[in-house]
Amino acid sequence: MSEGSSLEQPPGAQSYETNVARVEEIIRRLDSGEASLTDTLGLVKEGKELIERCAGELEAVGGALEELRLEELVAKLEGEGARGEAGG
Repeated sequence: MSEGSSLEQPPGAQSYETNVARVEEIIRRLDSGEASLTDTLGLVKEGKELIERCAGELEAVGGALEELRLEELVAKLEGEGARGEAGG
């Protein structure tokens, strides 16, 4: 398990960074024009799946960050409320 990653991944799942690197590799291969028609179809399919996976991970991280911001806001507001009650 990698350090700094608290999101659990299913067995065999690659990291976001690994998936992005693979998408970049696929794009380079497609841009080179060296892939056959069958290879191109497979690469496009794999790239689409990886992009969808990455988008899902970004969405999950964005949601987690939003939750943290909301928790910080609530804590701040509760702290200000407690100070206001103690001072009044």
